[in-house]
Amino acid sequence: MGRLADGCNTRAEVLSSEAVTAPGREANCVLTGGLWYSAYDDQHLDSARRLDVDHLVPLAEAWDSGASGWSAKEREAYANDQDDPRVLIAVSASSNRSKSDQDPGAWLPVFEGYRCRYVTDWVADKAWYGLSVDVSEEAALSQTLSRCPNEPVTVTLAR
Repeated sequence: MGRLADGCNTRAEVLSSEAVTAPGREANCVLTGGLWYSAYDDQHLDSARRLDVDHLVPLAEAWDSGASGWSAKEREAYANDQDDPRVLIAVSASSNRSKSDQDPGAWLPVFEGYRCRYVTDWVADKAWYGLSVDVSEEAALSQTLSRCPNEPVTVTLAR
């Protein structure tokens, strides 16, 4: 993840913005203390080292869904997007690694209480960036969304 104007990388910025209890920030943007909530597995974590910053729509999935046609600058913008808080999310490292680069047809958060939000955010992210949805992905999204009758999807187009 890229460096920002303040010298911190995107990871440090996302972790700072998503903290339940703000961490301290030492030299070179090293985060100390703090508390985070991992929605994928309903865990509270008290160490930044136990967290990953996940691309809700993984980079490989974005590539396969249309990002392969983007310029290097557009791909970098996607990889570091903090304009829409649904694109990057701080989650436990273990949950992010179990997800890997899978779409909702192959992986959903273990915490069922977050699944509706996850799939609506997935749809919004795909729409935000004009990314395609394949048949198995669409089936999984539709099936999950059928259990989420009151979960709105709000989309703004980035591209």
